Amino acid sequence: MGTKEFQCGGHESALLDCSSASERNTCSPGTAVRLTCSEPGGVQLVGGESRCAGDLELKHEGEWRPVWGYGSPWTLKAAAVACRELDCGSALSVKKRSESYRPTWWISSECVESGSALWECAASSSTSYILNLTCSDKLLQPNISVSSSMYGVSGAKQQGFQVFQVFRGSTFTISCSIQPQYPGGSFQLNFTSINSASNYYSETAVNHSAHFLFPAAEPAHQGSYSCVYHVSAFSQDFSESRLLSVTVTGVPSDPEPFIIRAVVLPLTQLLVLLVTIGLYFYCKATRGRRPSRQEDIELDYLGVPAEEEGAQGAE
Repeated sequence: MGTKEFQCGGHESALLDCSSASERNTCSPGTAVRLTCSEPGGVQLVGGESRCAGDLELKHEGEWRPVWGYGSPWTLKAAAVACRELDCGSALSVKKRSESYRPTWWISSECVESGSALWECAASSSTSYILNLTCSDKLLQPNISVSSSMYGVSGAKQQGFQVFQVFRGSTFTISCSIQPQYPGGSFQLNFTSINSASNYYSETAVNHSAHFLFPAAEPAHQGSYSCVYHVSAFSQDFSESRLLSVTVTGVPSDPEPFIIRAVVLPLTQLLVLLVTIGLYFYCKATRGRRPSRQEDIELDYLGVPAEEEGAQGAE
């Protein structure tokens, strides 16, 4: 029984289109063929602060080894190939690091820059130097939310984005935030009105968030909003949130909170006023005479000293 190894890139239409180290041969009729498929290799960064930073390692021919570049030094263009394969954005830096003498995979920067895969450029060797990469990682998507001073906001989901209703004259705030990933940065709130006019507001990120205050909601505030997070230190320097739509109305869809506010609150204030006036006239009417024991107890309850009232009555 013979064995033969093929190396396929994934675009071939037939097995024999794949490259092979041995010469092609044909099988005699009736001969069974068994295929074993395996991944050509893997890439990882180890020993760094995140999965997108550290020493570059390649799995080739079933073995994980550090990578070292022979020939000219590795460029950011070559490092970007490894960063993309790791789904880590773009390359920020590539350095060499000295370690103990050990087996490595030698990979030429020119070979990688020509468009070949890392494993296609790998050759077995041993050295005390390894490559250390830092990739930008992909920025997470920011969050966007809205809150109002007037009993919150009512919201519904339409065509994949949130639609919120705020009441005319109320104060509302649109907040942008993002999970901690990188320090600093800023938020830009993009606004497109219902008339397709565009505007934007900018705030420095504080604790990975920013809040945009609108003191009084007006029809001009109706439209769609989105948060854009900027981190200028990276080549992929921004990410954008989903859309949030705001409508301004003068009549709430649920009037119950406003009925409570318009009726109960004034009644409560009126009751407090009547009690205060009643206490005032009661105290004024009891001045000039000695209070009875029952009245003395009531005055003590109200905080009026009975001795003081008696002294005034004697005078």
